[in-house]
Amino acid sequence: QEQLVESGGGLVQAGGSLRLSCEASGRTFSSWAMGWFRQAPGKEREFVATISEYGGNAYYADSVKGRFTISRDNAKNTVYLQLNSLKPEDTAVYYCAGDSTGWGAPLVSGYDYWGQGTQVTVSS
Repeated sequence: QEQLVESGGGLVQAGGSLRLSCEASGRTFSSWAMGWFRQAPGKEREFVATISEYGGNAYYADSVKGRFTISRDNAKNTVYLQLNSLKPEDTAVYYCAGDSTGWGAPLVSGYDYWGQGTQVTVSS
């Protein structure tokens, strides 16, 4: 059973940066598309970014484009999300997700493996 474990969340002031990590267990990570999603209190989980199996293609939500960067290291079974120029509205629980089909659609329903989430809080 594949498992995803996120880390790197925390409290940061507006304008600051964080780097989230998500490590996968198992031996099929390199064949998955990987995504990051977030969920703020009282809101639905929303797409943030996705990256293809070998990292050649990435796609971002408009709200984070130019500020966040998704990357992956298949040798370490890890996907990253660099968060720069953070805003209070970025406050949420951030989840990484794996799509074993390799498609990587920007949809919650497109992913079959999920981590437990890591809290990001941005103060104004």
